[in-house]
Order: sequence, then C-alpha cells, then structure tokens
Amino acid sequence: MDHKSRAEEGVFSAPIAILTVSDTRTFETDESGKLMQELIINAGHSIQYYKIVPDSRIAIKGAVESILKKSQVSAILVTGGSGVSKRDVTPESVSTFFKREIPGFGEIFRALSFTEIGSAAMLSRAVAGQTRNGTFIFVLPGSTHAVKLGLEKLVLPELRHLVLERTK
Repeated sequence: MDHKSRAEEGVFSAPIAILTVSDTRTFETDESGKLMQELIINAGHSIQYYKIVPDSRIAIKGAVESILKKSQVSAILVTGGSGVSKRDVTPESVSTFFKREIPGFGEIFRALSFTEIGSAAMLSRAVAGQTRNGTFIFVLPGSTHAVKLGLEKLVLPELRHLVLERTK
C-alpha cells in the first residue's frame, strides 16, 4: 500500500493555524480567512489558531514564532502578502522558519493559476515548507479564489499524507 493510501485509510483531524496578512482586513471582512476555516472544517480538520497581522516582517515573524512555540499544529496556512508590491513580505518572513522548502507547491499553484488567470499567475509568490519542528507552512495569495484553488487542489488532498510522513 502506498503512503497516500495509508494516510487516507487512517483518517484523522489535523490541527491547523490560520494567519491572514493584511493592513486592511478585520475578522468581519476577512473573506479569505473565513473561506480557509470553512474548507478546513469541511475536510475534517480543526482550527487551533486564527489571527490577522499587518503586512510587516516583524508582525508576521512574531505570529509564526508564537504559533510554533504555543500551539501543536500540523500546518500553518497563511493568506496575503505574497504579491510583488513593496508591502508584500510574507514569503521572505515565513521562509526563515523553513528547514526544508517544498518547491512543488508554488510551482503547481502558479501552473494551476495560469490556466485560470493567465500570465498574472507569475506574480504569485506562493511558497511552502516544513519547519524544524515538522510543522508545514503554506503561503497563498489573499484572494478567495487563490485560497480555494490552493486548498482544494493542493493542500487538503495531501495534508494527511504530509502529516503521516512527518511523524515517521
């Protein structure tokens, strides 16, 4: 039996943290964060942490560090701050925690995006990696469309497999 089949066979709920990076969103207006919560819960996982932080290296790093120290989560899902504007510093801030990068995540996300939005997909700096303690971090753009695409096509189909491999 292959690894993925074993992961699907051993159904379990992975604890997840959500981090929205935005200077303008609030808990009431964070549609991407709400969509993440809905998709995660519908997939049978649990939300252990949800926070909105400003587009600031200090705020982003502080939030990730806090999650890694205080929470026992399998993954941190980050939305926002992954474009090319001056304020978009999420990939640089989060990747400092990576022990190992998962380059296929960003590559496939941009390829899937290209089929839907064309050349603008190259502006996405979606990244993923695994931290020193084994937690997976996925960074997605801030749009609800990007969150839906990234979670439904990439993160959620592989999450149990990733967590199973992590625990070996």
